[in-house]
Formats: sequence, C-alpha cells, structure tokens
Amino acid sequence: MESNASGDDFGDIDWNTEDELEISEIPISTSNLPTPGGVTIVCNGEESSSAHSSNSKLIQHFVGMGFPDKLVVKAIEEIGEGSSEGKILDTVLTYLELQNSSEEHGCIDSDQSTSGYDESLLHDSDIDSWSDDDDEENTDDLSESEKKLQTLQKMGYSVDEATEAMHRCGPDASIAVLTDFICAAQIARAEAPDLPAEIKPKANYTCSQNGKLKRRLYAELDNRKKQRGMVGEDSEMIRLPKPMVGFGLPTDDQSSIVRERTLPEQALGPPYFYYENVALTPKGVWDEISKCLYYVEPEFVDSKYFCAAARKRGYVHNLPIQNRFPLRPLLPLNIEETFPLTKRWWPSWDSRTYLNCLQTAIGSAKLQDRIRKAVEAYDGEPPEHVKKYVIDQCKKWNLLWVGRNKVAPLEPDEFELLLGFPRNHTRGGGISRTDRYKSLGNSFQVNTVAYHLSVLKPLFPDGINILSLFSGIGGAEVALHRLGIPLNNVVSVEKSEINRNIVRSWWEQTNQKGNLIDFDDVQTLDAYKIESLAGKIGGFDLVIGGSPCNNLAGSNRVSRDGLEGKESVLFYEYVRILDTVKNIMSGRRFN
Repeated sequence: MESNASGDDFGDIDWNTEDELEISEIPISTSNLPTPGGVTIVCNGEESSSAHSSNSKLIQHFVGMGFPDKLVVKAIEEIGEGSSEGKILDTVLTYLELQNSSEEHGCIDSDQSTSGYDESLLHDSDIDSWSDDDDEENTDDLSESEKKLQTLQKMGYSVDEATEAMHRCGPDASIAVLTDFICAAQIARAEAPDLPAEIKPKANYTCSQNGKLKRRLYAELDNRKKQRGMVGEDSEMIRLPKPMVGFGLPTDDQSSIVRERTLPEQALGPPYFYYENVALTPKGVWDEISKCLYYVEPEFVDSKYFCAAARKRGYVHNLPIQNRFPLRPLLPLNIEETFPLTKRWWPSWDSRTYLNCLQTAIGSAKLQDRIRKAVEAYDGEPPEHVKKYVIDQCKKWNLLWVGRNKVAPLEPDEFELLLGFPRNHTRGGGISRTDRYKSLGNSFQVNTVAYHLSVLKPLFPDGINILSLFSGIGGAEVALHRLGIPLNNVVSVEKSEINRNIVRSWWEQTNQKGNLIDFDDVQTLDAYKIESLAGKIGGFDLVIGGSPCNNLAGSNRVSRDGLEGKESVLFYEYVRILDTVKNIMSGRRFN
C-alpha cells in the first residue's frame, strides 16, 4: 500500500478486490512472552538451549524482571530444576492467573481454573500458599484502598505503580481495571523515547522482535477480558460477509439496519472508539483485532455502496448503529455518472460500472500507449484475447477511457472526488503528484466513515473532542466537519509531515474554531502525556484511526506478515492508547 511507483511492471501483484480472494494463513509466533512488568523473555530455540543455568541465576533472572522470589522458587520446584525459562515463565504466569482469580472472586475453584494447564499445578499446598491466611487475619483494620494496594503489591507491582493506578483510576476501580491500567502504563513507559533509561522498565528484546513483543504484552489483557466472561474460547473465526454491507446501508429515504448487535459491557462508550483497516487480511488477523478491542464484532463494508470505487474495509467500533444518516448529496455509484465525459469513448465490450480499490500507484504512460496500439491494430472490435488483456489492465490500474482508443489513470482531484474529500484537498504547498496519490490511496473513504459517525451528531451538539491516531490526511476530521459536528479539540497523531501539513491547511481553510494539536509518532504518546492532554481539553469523546495496512494488504506479496509486520504492528499502539484513555476517563470526571 505504501508503494509510490507508477508503471506496469507489477505483474506479480494481486490487485483482485473480489470477496472470494483467497487469504493465506499467517502462523502466530510464540517466541516472545510477556511478564507483568512489561518485560519480554526471548524463547527461541538457540536461547532456550542455554537456559540450563543454576537455580540462583534463574531466580535472580526472574526476580530482576519484577516477579516475587517466592513465586519463582515455587515454580522451579514444581516443574524441575532443568526446565527451560519458557516453561518456568508459563508456570509463574499460571500462579499469577490463580492469584488474579482468587483476588477477584475470593476463592479458587480448581474445576474452573485449569486454563489448559496441568492439574498438578493446582495442589492444595499451592493454593494455600497463595491464600495467605495469616495475612488475611490482619487486614480487617485496613481500608479498601489499603487492601487493594496490598493486593497489587502481592501481584508483583511496585508501590509507585499501584498508587499511581489507584490515583488515576479512582477509589472505586476494581483490581482488574487497576492491573489493566498498570499494564498499559508499563508499555507506554517502555517505549517512551524521552524518558531516561534508568526510569524505563528493562526489556530483553530487539527491534526486529518488536511485533511479537507487543502481541505478547497484550495477551495478558486478553486473558483478563476472557476471565470476565466477554467471550468464550470456542468462538468461531471471523468470516468476511458477502456482500459487504455492514450493519446497514443508506437508502434514498432512510437507513436500513440489516441486523442488531450487543456490545460487551467493557466496550460500551463513552469514550467511543472507531478502528479501520483493510478487510482482506491474512487469516486470523481480524480475530486478533476484535480480541484486542474488547471482542467487538467488526463491521465489514465495501465503499462501492457509497461511491463509484470499491474499498473493502473492516471497522471495529462501539458506536450506536441506529439512526444513522448519510452525507448529502449522495455520491453517484457508477463510473458513467461520476465521470460523464467518459461515456462518449467507452467501448461496449468494457462492462465495468465501478472502479476497483484506489491504490497509491497509477498505470504508466508506457502501459497506456501499449493499450492504444493494441486496440488500434483492429478496424472493428478487437479479438477476445486483446479485450481480456485491456480490461485486465484497466481493472488493475483503474484506467478510464478519455478518447478514441485512449485510456488514462485517475487524476488526484478525481481520487479526492471518489473518496469524499473537498476538491484540491491535497493540492499545492509543495506536494508532488506522487505524494498526493500516496496520501489519498491510504485514506478513509469519507462518506462511508461519515455514515458510521453520523450517530454522534445528536450526542455532541456542542462539539466533540477527538484523539485521531494515524490521522493521514484527516478523513475522520473531514467526515465530522461535513456532518456538522463542531471540532472543539483534535489531537492528531500522524507520522507523515506532508499529511500533517494537509490537515493543518484544511483546518485553517475551513475556519475551524477549535484547537488542533498534532504529534508525529503514536509511540511517543504515553499514559502521562495522554492524561495531561485529557486534563487540558476536558477528556476525549472519540478515539479514531486506522493503523498501517502495509503487512496486511493482499497486494503486498513480499512482507505480508500480519500484525507482527514492521508497520502493521502499530495496531497494538492503537490498543494501548485506547486502553489508557478508557482507564483515565473511567477514573476521572471532566468538566
């Protein structure tokens, strides 16, 4: 999706956007595992083979990562001295899960707490050692806050972490909410570039393992959500619907809701959230996305129902789905009405009525000339093999007939029209044509997103505060503005300086009355910065964004590595930031 090339030398790229596109499976790596302190142990074969060190070194190793020494000793005794670090860590995490269960439910039911582990880990002696009966006799005089602080300390968290979480999440927050907050804060601190090294949690991982690290860090949050009954282990894999109409489409008179849905309790807003990415991904990706976003069911929509170009996308959000309404005027849904001047030159044997997904690359002049010569070689209608070649190329590169036997790619302003942006949204300011195509090809389809966001208009008549992650060229902001929802405060996070300049220019040209605050990297947006921003603007009403699809899209045959890919791993930053916002907003009241 990030390619800037233009030409016809991309024969190995699959540009098919049909629903039946076969998606290859990407295996889930288990080489990195998280600890409660936000640290990762690398458990590949080479390092696992060197894990047979003395007990004292092993104990020191795990204690240095934040685990209580008694817990580590018990784990080593349970599974044997010669066991690998990975098995020891599994056992330690098992004890932590047992402890979490005992803290939340007051007891441990061995019939319900196996979690797939060997029953030998659930001896009576083990359970008793974690019940701490002697300590419980002395907690009668403690306040609820002091009991929670003691519980968090026993779980391996520091006094500072526990105190900070209780302060920010509020006195009534449960242990589950507090540990979720601490986990999110640890991830933020571990990756904050402006913190001194001695303050950051230490992590044993390299940059190349970053994707696996983040996946494992969120596994702990996922386990807690499962324990709270949000979804069963036997849930079926998410399948792409056909047709992709989401929960309903706009009609000429009203919106048609094709089905109802029930949100998990922990997903309920406010704050509201909205996440977008390509629908056609490696198998299991949307299951992972849904799992990390509170098990909310994705809404899959093809934008060909909103404009004359296909754009199959998945959206995970906690917005209401009743009483949606579309932007007016509606965009035409076919090529002829969108580009009427092409009708004169359109050959009868080209049956296309809408365009394929708009990409970041365009067909080259050499390809256009080759098509012209191929068609001109025949007085009448060309033979079937020529027609097939021409139509295939026209579909691949979204070519239009602009003259007799002449095809041409879409212009940037035609991209803007199809995607719902104002004319010249990306023009000027030193932005090249190549950069315009790249920025537009990676953007939202505004009309589709606006249809989903339209339910916010009656909820925020006085304006909205949004945290826009991976903002691109401001598709979310444009959608909300066109819906007539005042943008009181927008915190926009976007890596590309070109895109940031486009959003800033649009903000000024549309005379926005609110505040636009921009950052260039989601990884620098830690919990402390988020809370500071929330305090200044009065909290966040909506967290919206779509992380990079580079390692997910079917057109990428080189590094289609799923959510563990170099770019697409940033999805976990969206999850981290959303969890942090929800914890902050649930623990404080903003005026």
